[in-house]
Amino acid sequence: MHKIYTKNKILRVFLILILLGVLSVVVVLGINIYIKSSSNKKILSLEQAATLEDVECILVLGAGVWGDRPTHMLEDRLNFGVALYKNGASDRILMSGDHGRNNYDEVNVMKDYAINEGVLSSDIFMDHAGFSTYESLYRARDIFEAKKIIIVTQEYHLYRALYVADKLGLEAYGVASNPREYAGQRSRNIREVLARVKDFLYVIIKPEPTYLGDSIPVSGDGNVTNDNTSPKN
Repeated sequence: MHKIYTKNKILRVFLILILLGVLSVVVVLGINIYIKSSSNKKILSLEQAATLEDVECILVLGAGVWGDRPTHMLEDRLNFGVALYKNGASDRILMSGDHGRNNYDEVNVMKDYAINEGVLSSDIFMDHAGFSTYESLYRARDIFEAKKIIIVTQEYHLYRALYVADKLGLEAYGVASNPREYAGQRSRNIREVLARVKDFLYVIIKPEPTYLGDSIPVSGDGNVTNDNTSPKN
């Protein structure tokens, strides 16, 4: 009798674990479908984005650097951001990335690249504390005082960025910058599924980013965000 009771108890626990697993998968997939469907209409072509009015800045999100060179993903984001600038979508570019260590600096690499492509230094702002998508958008709103923006990143990432922007009260549109295939994209897609769930919760809780500080309106001079780590600044 005791053995039968033990087996039944184990079976119930096993079934509960299966149900919890299935429920978790359903929740994760549901959140992902919701985020993608709610953001899809905000993704525009370069030509469409250039027709928008009163866009305060083009937000280029960081994607890693190799020393003083952008990774392929970041290079494409920068190229699309510069193209939007030159096509008149906005006269300001906000480079947001990780510059949390002296030996790793995304934003100066991003600014230098854009300057080499013909963008005025004064039109480029650097967010040195854009450590995540959520933090980049939070700081774009609160530090750089942007209200209407165009976000530039690869499509798989753009859905989440647009969703976060909307929930933070930004009027945001997106341009997908993926003109080629990228090594390791399958693993990025898997991580993005979980990242969407994380940011779905973040925009409900709305924690403050790692750093805040004084306002630096994008309507001003981007050179105020310069530091001394780049020979071109």
